[in-house]
Amino acid sequence: MIEIERKFLVTSTDFISQAFAHNRIAQGYISKNPERTVRVRIKGGKGFLTIKGKGNESGLSRFEWEKEIPVEEAQQLMHLCEKGTIDKTRYEIQSGNHVIEVDVFYGENEGLVMAEIELSSETETFLKPDWLGEEVTNDHRYYNGYLSEHPFTSWTTK
Repeated sequence: MIEIERKFLVTSTDFISQAFAHNRIAQGYISKNPERTVRVRIKGGKGFLTIKGKGNESGLSRFEWEKEIPVEEAQQLMHLCEKGTIDKTRYEIQSGNHVIEVDVFYGENEGLVMAEIELSSETETFLKPDWLGEEVTNDHRYYNGYLSEHPFTSWTTK
């Protein structure tokens, strides 16, 4: 139940031709408290409820619990969410033994393209495609909960 994840900005659209799957995602937050974030997600016709704990000092690891729920229940829970939802398409790309997930954001987060890779340990190595740019794992601005309150377009155009 511990998620170990690294985040990177994406420098080109070359990943699209390498993707083996993609899904539109809508997500909202019932709670954005950094100690315990509660998220509702609708992805590919399925609903999910996720609880994430606070990240450790390195910012790479944190508790994560996720359960699939009926999409109808997820749609109802979206009405309870705090202001600001996330709308994005997630592309999945095989890279060696790992799957890199690339999110292309829409709406007020238009222009942001970010990749995430889940690892089994904080020191695990992985193949880094050419389109992976600057690492932003420790930058809280790139967490979806933050983006739902402070959209990308509001802090990149200043």
